[in-house]
Amino acid sequence: MLLSRESSKWKVRPDGKEKVTGRLRYLTDMKGANMLYGRVLRSSYPHARIHSIDISVALRHPGVKAVLTHRDIPGLNGFGISQPDQPVFCDELVRFEGDAVAAVAAETKEAAEEALQLIQVEYEELDVLSSPEAALDEGAPLIHPAGNILHETDYSRGDVEGAFQNCTYIVEETYETPRQMHTYLETEGGLFVPEADGKLIVYAPTQHGYKDRMQLARILAIPEETIRVISSPIGGSFGGKDELNVQPYGALLALHCQRPVKMHFSRWESVKAGLKRHPMKVTMKTGIDSDGKLLAHQARILSDTGAYSTLGGPVLNFATEHAMGPYLIPHVDVKGKAVYTNNGVSGEFRGFGGNQVIFALEGQMDRLAEQLQIEPWELRRRNLRQLNDLGPMGQRIVPTDGPKQVWEALQRSPIWQKRIESTKNSSLWLRRGIGLAMAMHGSGLGYGIPDHAGGTIRLSKEGKIEVAFGHEEFGQGLLSTLEILMQDHFQCERDDLNIIIGDTELVPSSGSSTASRTTNMVWQSLNRLKAPFLEALFERASFLTGIPKEQLQTGRSGIWMDKKGYRQQVLTYKQIADSGVEDLEFTTAFHYPITPDPIIGAHYLYTSTAVIVEVEVNLLTGMVTIIGIDHVVAAGPVINPMGYVGQIEGGSVMALGFTLTEDAVMDGGRYVTKNLDTYMIPTILDVPVQHVEAIEELPDGDSFGPRGVGEVGSVALAPAIVSAVRQATGKWVKSLPIKPEELLQDSLFLEEIEGEKTYESKSQSVSK
Repeated sequence: MLLSRESSKWKVRPDGKEKVTGRLRYLTDMKGANMLYGRVLRSSYPHARIHSIDISVALRHPGVKAVLTHRDIPGLNGFGISQPDQPVFCDELVRFEGDAVAAVAAETKEAAEEALQLIQVEYEELDVLSSPEAALDEGAPLIHPAGNILHETDYSRGDVEGAFQNCTYIVEETYETPRQMHTYLETEGGLFVPEADGKLIVYAPTQHGYKDRMQLARILAIPEETIRVISSPIGGSFGGKDELNVQPYGALLALHCQRPVKMHFSRWESVKAGLKRHPMKVTMKTGIDSDGKLLAHQARILSDTGAYSTLGGPVLNFATEHAMGPYLIPHVDVKGKAVYTNNGVSGEFRGFGGNQVIFALEGQMDRLAEQLQIEPWELRRRNLRQLNDLGPMGQRIVPTDGPKQVWEALQRSPIWQKRIESTKNSSLWLRRGIGLAMAMHGSGLGYGIPDHAGGTIRLSKEGKIEVAFGHEEFGQGLLSTLEILMQDHFQCERDDLNIIIGDTELVPSSGSSTASRTTNMVWQSLNRLKAPFLEALFERASFLTGIPKEQLQTGRSGIWMDKKGYRQQVLTYKQIADSGVEDLEFTTAFHYPITPDPIIGAHYLYTSTAVIVEVEVNLLTGMVTIIGIDHVVAAGPVINPMGYVGQIEGGSVMALGFTLTEDAVMDGGRYVTKNLDTYMIPTILDVPVQHVEAIEELPDGDSFGPRGVGEVGSVALAPAIVSAVRQATGKWVKSLPIKPEELLQDSLFLEEIEGEKTYESKSQSVSK
């Protein structure tokens, strides 16, 4: 199915009108009566020992109600989804410039800011490890007691060294990727409200309210049930709010002062303290035989995880798995290291480590095709996995023909038809090129990682078909998807429905809204819930009307039946609810589908994509302009066309920045890039028209439904752009973002251009 914005299938999003009119209230827009303002004191150094912290002067400052340090934490002084190694407040050591040392609550923003300046901290500066290589040097200071390596991976099969001896062509290259920021519209923040009964309400953006609640309970030393996390709506996340950020400080201050506390990071504080995409250095050595069959592949992945672990280990696992792509390679050797440094913390980010290694792997395929002198797309065809082949790490997966499907479908793209003629559209210094790439991307958290899901359906007292899920709406269109699914299941209208998400007091635990899992999880949940709910609903309607339940159907506003060839309503949902709703609620709980093979992090469900892009490179400035992008995605049935296209386009724009402009530059452990005036994200003028073709067919017997597309639109564009730049300029790019100066032609070429321009000018004068 070719999806376009002219499609008649578009529906207005449930939250659309409020968003476009500016009436939607994000969690950071909230205020509370008698509210205080919270601020965090961050480290002055990327690596230092703390000798003393003096808060006495700050405590006496007018308007200040609390100044908290590590001494004021009743429970665990640490947080982190994977392992709680990031201190809420540092007591002896700071490991990056975003480390928190103290927090202030005051009557006004100004008083809180002034109080921060009055906290006196005595530091002893330590050597800064500003790269993984420096952190791995023998004799380097230890950032954590256990060492500077967070996590290592090692996967191999066959005999790689022996296979390289039989290769006709071998390509070895090192690729580097940037420290990318999420740049969400709504920076980290929230409102924290203590209740009279000792409970705490947390209004803060997160992708996993129950996980936040668990972590906060450990820090505050109170039962989880006394914390209510309300986490929707969110003004963007992309993985950056999956981890705790502002929550520990707001919660501690609110409980200490017994007053509501509002916290909201500035953009600079968000830059300094927030998560980024892992910068990676990926070295690959890949060999083929004379027929273009891949024989051997070796990869070494070096990941800068920054000062703390967050999800650096799982990101490296994912990168290791995806370093082999959708290709059959008999001999493989992949090793990875995630290394602590004194740089900003790297963590979860759309694509989750796949973007970096796919850029490298697809670059290898293009270089090998050039060595063999065949089309890069043909080389990929010769090595594609087939329907029933094992997964990248030799694990059993749900059969998928996605790689073959997207490989074939991409050739229907109008850009494909232009690829031979592309350079003929070029001038002397404006050169055009076309590039392609593909990927197979795992969904869910992978084997060995708890990945629970579930949901609840009920008939509410108000006569609404109501569902509750522990997921969040952060722009991806979850509310629309749920609405469409429920209307398809029950043939009802929007007014018949009530959707509850993002509130731990009202929803069951459904796992994190991450890893391209949410659409699939709500689809599976509703499929499990539909039959028992309808059985109970029809049983009640039959009791009330005397009509056999086999003749009843759900529809607009209530229960209907066919009578002499036409449908007739027999009860409204409200009439049923008035008879009692106690037996009309059902809950399901299950685990995301996983491979039966015990390979940590290995995935079971995959989505495939192929992308083709046309670029224009200005050889005088080195600037790259994207002319057009076409995507093909094999992810099963499309539930929400608008959300589907929005996710692919949105991921693509993020990949555009990853490739051309975005890099949160650090120098000596300090951010040089501090705001969006120097950190350049793509604007609407940088984004071309994009087309998306959705392949909805799944193999026979596949009962797992729609795969997520939240990430797959971001993973393959970078290598396609680099391939197009190669065709346009003859230059290989191996480090992102592309540096314009690398694409500038030499002085002889520029003299040639100037000579041509002079000749043209004289010719025009003569003709006149």
